[in-house]
Amino acid sequence: MGVRPRDDPRGEPERGGGPRGERAADAIAAGLRGAGPADVPGRLCTVAVRLLPVDGASVSLRGDGLPVQLGASGDRAAYLGQLQATLGEGPCRHVLRTGAPVLARDLTAAACAGRWPIFAEQALGAGVRAVYALPLGTGAVCVGTLDLYRGTPGGLTDGQLDVARLVAGVMTVALMDLPHGDEHALRDGDEPWLSGLAADHDRVHQAVGMIMAQLGIGADEALARLRGDAFAHGRTALEVALDVISRRRRFDTR
Repeated sequence: MGVRPRDDPRGEPERGGGPRGERAADAIAAGLRGAGPADVPGRLCTVAVRLLPVDGASVSLRGDGLPVQLGASGDRAAYLGQLQATLGEGPCRHVLRTGAPVLARDLTAAACAGRWPIFAEQALGAGVRAVYALPLGTGAVCVGTLDLYRGTPGGLTDGQLDVARLVAGVMTVALMDLPHGDEHALRDGDEPWLSGLAADHDRVHQAVGMIMAQLGIGADEALARLRGDAFAHGRTALEVALDVISRRRRFDTR
């Protein structure tokens, strides 16, 4: 294994973190240059992978029943985010419940297998050994998570955690400050902040409504049925939802 140059932001941090933080901030600014609101989450995930010793990143916003995945650095990271939403367990879900970061150094450890048995098994099958999940928000309010995935076990240094928190902070500002609904005045015909990004989440809720009508059950039970069907067939909740909406899958027939 080669030695990282001293100015590589993925390497060991300098004492004090000042120069390191400045370089990370410059990299974030460069990665976001020219990005529209809808591009920010995905761009920041890509920047996180460049800055940190991780192989993937995804960002999710707190939602009703299921988190809303806003962006990912690649297909595997997107799948792992959707997997946590489907299973209802994993570091992302824990952070959304508690507001505290989760640094899972090795998913093969008994502690991880005990906390998230199904997610840990599925993530390991996808080639992921470590997950670091950071809350997005201010103070006690957690609005979402930044999830970092790594194919080898191990932790992050204090300096690397500072960089991860910097990325999460920029993501929080984007989520809080950019237009996301009718309450914001949009300029020059701009689309709302979450327009398009939350489309998958809306499809899941549409499918839940259809399952409610098919079975005469409440929303919580319909969502549980959707998740259970997805898990039983090795699929994500979104994939099953799309089948329900297109009427390829009904829950009131055998």
